[in-house]
Amino acid sequence: MDGAPAPHPAQALAAELRRRFAADQAARGARDWPAMDRVDAENTAWLKSAVAAGGWPRLADVGREGATHAWLLAQHADADPGFQEEALRLLTAAVAAGEALPEHQALLTDRVRVNAGQPQLYGTQYAGDPDSTRVRPHPIEDPERLDERRAAVGLEPHAVYDRRMRGG
Repeated sequence: MDGAPAPHPAQALAAELRRRFAADQAARGARDWPAMDRVDAENTAWLKSAVAAGGWPRLADVGREGATHAWLLAQHADADPGFQEEALRLLTAAVAAGEALPEHQALLTDRVRVNAGQPQLYGTQYAGDPDSTRVRPHPIEDPERLDERRAAVGLEPHAVYDRRMRGG
């Protein structure tokens, strides 16, 4: 024993979220599809277990960085749509309690809707065109009110986001 105190459970959770986020980003940065699938499966299983044991990671416990890491792990849990839906339900409740970020809820809402074949609400999910040289947003529900919905959750106007997504 080195005499150092054991990390507080919230600190340990934040550290594990940070580690798993780094693995997620490393696989994606390398464009290593098999590694991405493996990391996503491992992270999804771990996040499911962590959420079952202690609920959605709260801002008060893991901070903004940890909350972002938790959201991203759920965002990349596409192979388990049932868990993504549960994560969205828990994240939505955490946003209502001031313990999660509304923009994370918006991004996960769009991901869940697109994965279920529904139009997205916030215009955050894009797909590659068949020629793979360009991206386009998945269908958007009520596009006339898109920027109003985006502003309500702290997202930039869609035209700005769209330019960035298209590499402009």
